Amino acid sequence: MNTIYKAEILNFETILALPDYWGNQKYKDLLGVMEYGDISEISDAELKDMCYMSITENEPEEAARLILGYVFNERLNAGQIDNLSNEMREEKMWEEYAEIGYHEDFFNTGQILFDAFNGKFPLPEAVKFEVKITSDKLKELLIDNEITEAAIIRLLAQGMPEHTLINRLFTEQLSSESFEEAENIIWQMDTEIQSDNIVLVTVISSKYFFLDLKYTESFEGKTHNDSEIVEED
Repeated sequence: MNTIYKAEILNFETILALPDYWGNQKYKDLLGVMEYGDISEISDAELKDMCYMSITENEPEEAARLILGYVFNERLNAGQIDNLSNEMREEKMWEEYAEIGYHEDFFNTGQILFDAFNGKFPLPEAVKFEVKITSDKLKELLIDNEITEAAIIRLLAQGMPEHTLINRLFTEQLSSESFEEAENIIWQMDTEIQSDNIVLVTVISSKYFFLDLKYTESFEGKTHNDSEIVEED
């Protein structure tokens, strides 16, 4: 925990959709949910447009209800879905819902509703950024050549102001040996080892948590893995 790591934010951008979530199979599934009928003659090139058209044949709240039911399957009950389908017209549930583990799927739901209804739902914004981490003890941090979500968040938090959301909400987890929420805060992550001392990490997450990194270039800090991960290694 005493090792100092140098972190450099190489790229930072806002994205409006998560890579590889909505695709042809999911469009086919949604057409079934919307009771479109026979889809056998719809070409792959037409699937997205036909899916969006089918979505907008419903009132916005009803479309939200149907898509929430598909995305969340049985994780939300009918009453919750009914309430959320109304709230999503005005609220960014991928930021405001109490269960952080649901944020990514609320984002995916909000993204297709925003696109299909041409902005009648809140604009979904996520962030994608690259972090170069340098240390002569880098191998001690990596688990199976990957950096963990807990370790990267603990490091990134030191590159943001003390009052930033992660530092306020997760004060204990940042300094302790357990950060269970970390895997839900980070939506997608890729670790690319460039040398024994350098790793490039690409992160996709909510703007809600990491917008302040946009104004950060480089910093130094300490970090560590959760204790149970270290024990398994």
